[in-house]
Amino acid sequence: MYQNIATKCLTGEVRISFEHLARPYSNNGGEPKYSCTILIPKTDTATYNDLLSALQTAYEQGVNDKWKGSRPQLRYPVIYDGDGVRPSGEAFGVECKGHWVVTASSKQQPQVVHQSNVSVQLAETDIYSGMYARVTVNFFPYESSGNRGVGCGLGNVMKTRDGEPLSGRANAENDFAGAGTPAAAMPMGGPGMPGYAATPMGNAAMPAAYNPAPRYAPAAPTGNINPITGLPM
Repeated sequence: MYQNIATKCLTGEVRISFEHLARPYSNNGGEPKYSCTILIPKTDTATYNDLLSALQTAYEQGVNDKWKGSRPQLRYPVIYDGDGVRPSGEAFGVECKGHWVVTASSKQQPQVVHQSNVSVQLAETDIYSGMYARVTVNFFPYESSGNRGVGCGLGNVMKTRDGEPLSGRANAENDFAGAGTPAAAMPMGGPGMPGYAATPMGNAAMPAAYNPAPRYAPAAPTGNINPITGLPM
């Protein structure tokens, strides 16, 4: 529970993955939403138990209000085991190992701040998958097109520190580490520049072997020439 709201939680430090916090994203053609996947270390039992309690409260609210006493089996778990598999049967990414995995989303853009100043929102360039943060989430029951379940709403995000980006793209510092100082370039330029030496490229002063006379000279065209094709008209 957070701020006396039984379905709301403030996590401990988590790692952010699949981040769409600055711009909404449409998943499989659905309505664009702001979202992120939250990786909770399994050592953080306090956050895990808080999430379970909030999830159970949201479920009971659904039973009493939305679902008219029915207790549906949740089609998908809300909290996944990062050491297990996705609903598709595929294993989670290596970054999920040793973590609980929760995806939260919202139609409204979350505020993303830094713990050093929670009054100022971060620039988009400071927000990325792989950073560490604390996140507020709110669980809620839903019923849509015959499907009943509990969703996880995304609140706000407070960045705590930087981390290795999870974008899969290397940065320039890593790409060029250890590349050393480039060798001196060959002198380029023109007359009057240091290191410039003119190299003759076929003129009357060169030996005939390097300056042969043309063996064929085309005859001058006669008559009218088509200006487009270059052929006699």
